[in-house]
Amino acid sequence: MPIEVYEPELSELIDLSAEPELLADGFIFTEGPVWLPSRRALLFSDIPADTKYRWSQEGGVVVHRTPSHFSNGHTIDADERIIACEHQSRHVTREGTDGAVEIIAEFYRGKRLNSPNDVIVAPDGSIIFTDPTYGLKKSEEGGPHDAELDFRGVYRIPPGGGALELLVDDFTQPNGLALSRDGRRLYVGDSGVVHIRAFDVTEDWRLTGGELLLDMQRGEPGATDGFKVDERGNIWSTGQGGIWVIAPSGAVLGRILFPEVTANCNWGEDRRTLYVTASHGLYRLTPHVAGV
Repeated sequence: MPIEVYEPELSELIDLSAEPELLADGFIFTEGPVWLPSRRALLFSDIPADTKYRWSQEGGVVVHRTPSHFSNGHTIDADERIIACEHQSRHVTREGTDGAVEIIAEFYRGKRLNSPNDVIVAPDGSIIFTDPTYGLKKSEEGGPHDAELDFRGVYRIPPGGGALELLVDDFTQPNGLALSRDGRRLYVGDSGVVHIRAFDVTEDWRLTGGELLLDMQRGEPGATDGFKVDERGNIWSTGQGGIWVIAPSGAVLGRILFPEVTANCNWGEDRRTLYVTASHGLYRLTPHVAGV
């Protein structure tokens, strides 16, 4: 059975007989999916291949950009500019609709970032990203490089740009992140210890709390990686076994099992389609609920 049900309300969120639909495969390790509305296409990265791809129902998979500086996570802003976390360059960049790329984050207090990993845009236009050390370590992830910072942080780029603001620095390896529907809670995954923490967000972007929401360690392949939130506040997270569906309380409602390690996910064109990047394949699910 591809779905493990832990709580009955899971049936309100997805058809319990559903199976992940494989859209494309043959990749090395896919990451960073984001839907591009004007192109009706999904952008995603293959980190070890140093390439970004686009997939569409009509055209299948085409190369978007190569080399990609071993890009990992992506999002878009209100103008559909693509914001990317680049391992090799250790930059956060923004690609305009004309294809021009600009650096929007590179240093924190004069020291180079580790390897930006995943990124979101908040309702006020703030750009929030995580900065673990994965891209410093291996050539297939854009390294090796020497770390200049002695911590792994979560940062904010203010709307309109400006100096980086360090929001929190007590992570082992900060990875996926998402905001609650009302923008008042920030969820951050720590793939180094396989859990998700929850922070309260003030109007001036001070974070409080940071308590453990869920320990996701099951002793299986995979780790806490990318995740997104649905309209009811549930978290759809990649993790050991596939996609975990997690209530705002931290209760696990169930798991959607995948045949390979999942890395990230994002809502698609109608926000009722969930695209999932995994080790070698790109998949699609169709929940009953819409994404935030």
